[in-house]
Amino acid sequence: MDCPSCGFNESKVIDSRPAENGKAIRRRRECLRCHARFTTYERRGDTQIIVKKSSGAKEVFSEEKLSHGIFTACVKRNISPDIIIGIVKNIEGELRSNNVYEVESHVLGDMVLKRLRKVDEVAYIRFASVYKDFKSVDEFTKAIKGM
Repeated sequence: MDCPSCGFNESKVIDSRPAENGKAIRRRRECLRCHARFTTYERRGDTQIIVKKSSGAKEVFSEEKLSHGIFTACVKRNISPDIIIGIVKNIEGELRSNNVYEVESHVLGDMVLKRLRKVDEVAYIRFASVYKDFKSVDEFTKAIKGM
């Protein structure tokens, strides 16, 4: 690891501890040349999850993009950001534990709906209205009656 201060490529580890709920290791290092201290993180090299869109296009799964969609559905609802982040982590964890590295977007949307329904019915309907592309009030009514 190159020192961010002087660029020297040798350092010693001063402290190590788990980070990111055990999914990474945080290391404090000291440069052997200039003695500057800096932090590095080691993470497991996971295979990326690919999301296949209904158009056939593919993109890399993004926690940020998924959480943004859920946050949007939860605007002005009394839902903790920790719950939303937990939903996203739970979905990614389920995919990885089942060795799913390519998932169709509608499956991902269904996974979100399943979890949002347990958290907040209004957020569930909001997310469903965008995800399922509701075109009329009748579609909202059917979704509400289906709850």
